[in-house]
Amino acid sequence: MPDHAPTLAVIGGGQLARMMAQPAIALGLPLRLLAESEGVSAAQVIPDQLVGDYRDLDTLRAVTAGCAVVTFDHEHVPTEHLHALEADGVAVRPGPEALVHAQDKGVMRERLAELGVPCPRNALVASVAEVESFGFPCVLKTTRGGYDGKGVWFVRSAEDCAEPLRVAADTGVRLLAEELVDFRRELSALVARSPSGQAAAYPVVASTQRDGICHEVVAPAPDLDPGLAASAQEVALRIAGALGVTGILAVELFETTDGRILVNELAMRPHNTGHWTQDGAVTSQFENHLRAVLDLPLGSPAPRARWTVMVNILGSHDPSVGRLYDGFPHAMARDPQLRVHLYGKDLRPGRKVGHVNAYGDDLEDCLERARHAAAWFRGDLGNESE
Repeated sequence: MPDHAPTLAVIGGGQLARMMAQPAIALGLPLRLLAESEGVSAAQVIPDQLVGDYRDLDTLRAVTAGCAVVTFDHEHVPTEHLHALEADGVAVRPGPEALVHAQDKGVMRERLAELGVPCPRNALVASVAEVESFGFPCVLKTTRGGYDGKGVWFVRSAEDCAEPLRVAADTGVRLLAEELVDFRRELSALVARSPSGQAAAYPVVASTQRDGICHEVVAPAPDLDPGLAASAQEVALRIAGALGVTGILAVELFETTDGRILVNELAMRPHNTGHWTQDGAVTSQFENHLRAVLDLPLGSPAPRARWTVMVNILGSHDPSVGRLYDGFPHAMARDPQLRVHLYGKDLRPGRKVGHVNAYGDDLEDCLERARHAAAWFRGDLGNESE
């Protein structure tokens, strides 16, 4: 028998698990996948797999049997199940005490306030009267289960509160009210942290959103004050240490118009705003996540090029758009330095099905190249410069 490295279980079969597979191959790390259904993104590239429900403890125990460590493609595994796996002797990374802060926005806001981390003004609310007391306009968020703009509402009147209050009542989750922040742009500070406490901080990036979905990332964030960039990295490292995060932590931030940073969201897994690292950093977020959860020395987060631009490829609303593969001849011939990452997903309007990375010394050139390629793949070339 070959001398194998420890097997790492990954819960969730999305593109984040898929993109862990490539560095795992290079490092000789066996992965075992819990996929939600046959043929999902990660199941196409990780042969050791089980199909099942991540909400079922027996299924989680089956997929982690014999594994040294379990980590995650998403944050939705029930907290009590993670405690049960720990009690079974499985190293859960990130652990449930840390992960709950990414699972529950109410818990996250309370803990960040205790740490003195700058956040938007916020309060838990359960009625129209409490939202009115908080003040219109504001943002209402479900404390659990929301992502990519789901579970988020901008409310300006009592009438606007009806849907979020109904959703909260139907699902049994709490609602969090947050102030509407006057921000210049959105930033992301990505760090990796190992159980032994080693940490690495990537350059702070700027991201833009469309319909609540990350559309574009520029690394590093252009024209960002060096002091503010250092503050953002310090905040991310402080949160990772205080919460005991193992693996990648993405801290999504607002850069306010008066020159401050406020923490918007936390994610404890590889993150869309870190996809640029696959081609633009010495060590990608996916490799550093694997290194961190196995307590291996972390790789350098330094950028390989002055600029890297990541643009997501979303499923087209045009039913005539064919296979993404058909976009390769044009995109590759036009830009031999372009890096394309497709997820093996069925095309649906607005669904993340891939991304492109362009890097170089000229930011405007990188932006044009990445935007053109993403627009070409989605069959929407008329909008590539919007």
